[in-house]
Amino acid sequence: MKALVALILLVQLPIHKAVPAAPPAPLGCDDPESEAAAEVAVSYINGRSHHGYKFALNRIENIRVLPQGPNNDIMFLELDLLETTCHILSPTPLANCTVRSFTQHAVEGDCDVKLQKLDGKLSVLASKCHSHADSSEDVLQLCPDCPLLASLNNTDVLTTVTAALNDHNSKTADAYLKLLEIGRAKIQYHPVHIVSVEFAVAATNCSAEEAKANVEACQLLPDDQSNFGFCTATMVTEPSQDLRVDCQLYGHQPGVTYSQPGQDTSAGLVPSVVQGFTNHNLRLSHNNPVASESSSSEFPTSMLSAKSVAKRAVANVAQHDKVPRPVGFVPPPPPCPGKIRHFKI
Repeated sequence: MKALVALILLVQLPIHKAVPAAPPAPLGCDDPESEAAAEVAVSYINGRSHHGYKFALNRIENIRVLPQGPNNDIMFLELDLLETTCHILSPTPLANCTVRSFTQHAVEGDCDVKLQKLDGKLSVLASKCHSHADSSEDVLQLCPDCPLLASLNNTDVLTTVTAALNDHNSKTADAYLKLLEIGRAKIQYHPVHIVSVEFAVAATNCSAEEAKANVEACQLLPDDQSNFGFCTATMVTEPSQDLRVDCQLYGHQPGVTYSQPGQDTSAGLVPSVVQGFTNHNLRLSHNNPVASESSSSEFPTSMLSAKSVAKRAVANVAQHDKVPRPVGFVPPPPPCPGKIRHFKI
C-alpha cells in the first residue's frame, strides 16, 4: 500500500524540463577577445607583406564567430588599417611605429581575415587585403597647402632618388648602396618646388670606393649577410638648388628577406610593380596551406562589407532614436563597427 501511495505522489510531482543554455552574446568589435584577434591578424599581415610600409590597426569594422565544437571557433574579421612611417624591412616594432597623419596624405588598408581559435590559441587561416591613398580632394580641403603624393615613377621623383643615392654613395666610406624600391614621394610646387622621397636600399659586396671602378660588379649581399636600410631625401630645385639626404642601415636581420621584382635595382630605377601608382598596394591574399577541410579558408559570401556594417549601425541608432526614452537615457553603442583609434578616412 505504501509503495502505491509513493508511486502516486511521484506521478503527481511537476516535471522540470531542462532549459537549454542561452547562446553566448555576440562579440562586439571592441571586446578584448576581438582586439586580441585583430592584433594577431595585423601581425600576420605585416609579416607577409614584402613591399611598402607596415600597417597599424585603425578600426575593427566587423566580426563574426562560427562555433565549430568545444573550444574551437572560426572568426571572421574586417579590419581598417593605416600606413605607418616604418618600412616593411624596418626592425622597429609596430607599437613604436608612427601612423602617418591625415595631412601627410594617409594610406588606408582594408583587410578580411579568417582565424581559428582552438583551445584558446589564435591562428590565421586566410587573409585578403588591399590599400589606397586618401583622395587628394580630402587632403586639400583640410590643408590647401599640403603637398600630395606623387606617382612613384614621376620624372622629378626619379631624378631626386638618383641624385640622393649618388650623393650618399659619393660621400660614404662604407658599403655601396643600391635601390630596392621607392616607398613614397611628394611634390610641393608653390611657393618653392620641393620633391620629397623615401626609398629602401641594401648594402652590396662593394665599398663605395670599389664601386667607382666597376659598379656593375657590385651585387646585393646574400640573405645570410643582407643589410637593408632606408633613405629620405629632399630636393629643392626652385628658386635655388639644394639636396639633403639621410640614409640609415638597419644591420643584418636573420630571417628578413626582400622579394626582388626581377629587374635592375641600380639608382633611379623603380620596381615595375608600382609604376604609375602613388603607393604600394598591400595586395595581400594568402591561404594557410595547412588549413583543414572543416576550417576552409574561404570567406563567407554573407559577410557584410565594412560600409554595409557602418550603414547598418547608423540605421540602428536612428531607429532607437525614434523610440521614446527617459530623460538622460544614453543608448548603448552598437557592437560594430568599433572605435576609431586614429582618424577616419
